[in-house]
Formats: sequence, C-alpha cells, structure tokens
Amino acid sequence: MEGRASIAELVETFFAAFASGPDVLTRLAALRELFLPHAVIVRAAGDPVVLDVDGFIAPRAELLAGGRLTGFREWEVDGRTDRFGDVAGHVSTYAKEGVLDGQPFTGRGFKTLQLVQWDGRWRISALAWDDERAGLSLDG
Repeated sequence: MEGRASIAELVETFFAAFASGPDVLTRLAALRELFLPHAVIVRAAGDPVVLDVDGFIAPRAELLAGGRLTGFREWEVDGRTDRFGDVAGHVSTYAKEGVLDGQPFTGRGFKTLQLVQWDGRWRISALAWDDERAGLSLDG
C-alpha cells in the first residue's frame, strides 16, 4: 500500500477503534498492526505520560469493554497529512462523546501521528495528543 489513500485508511481505522459496542476488543487489538512494535505514544494532557503500544491499548480496552464507558465514540473532525517519501505526518482535531459512570460528556482534542512506510505499508511510529480543557482551546 502506498500514498495518501492508505494513510487515510490507517487514520480511519485508528479512530474507529475508539467506540464502545460490539467488537470493541477486536478493533482495539487491531491497533497493534497500525503501530511499529516500539512506537512511542505520549499523552500530553495534564501530567504527560509516555506509553508503549500495549500500555496505550490495555486501559482503553478495560474502559471501553468494562461497562463504565458507554455510547462512546471518537472521530476526526479535521485532518491534514504531509508526506515526503517514506515519512509522513498526520495532524488531526477530533471530538468525542459518551457516558462515563452514568455522566454524559463531550470533548475535543488534537492528535499528531508520525508515520513511516515499513515493509510496504504505512505504520505509526509515534503518536501524541492533548485534550481541550480550561485555558487551552483548539481555536488558538
């Protein structure tokens, strides 16, 4: 696979994994195939946390399949990909909604994915994200 269409498919698969409901564990397990084995994942929101792939997937699987989080989905609102040869960067604004412990919520944030073409297909080598919160807005 090569080109923007395969990167767009990767991004779509990535965001589709974060939805409660049937097959959530299958979708989350499939995320491993999107990442390089030693990818670096950083949650910059609040106290920054650096994760490996399993450290990223495991708590999301527990939350999405454990019953505390229902009606959840996360989707890309806007995105842009810049590519040069076998390296690409994709930046996204995203939105999310759901019900956590009986309380409805919504949110927005920003994600950046660093991509490399590896063994003939695009893979995520790094991911970083931040969520919108008081004093920090996506509007600048």
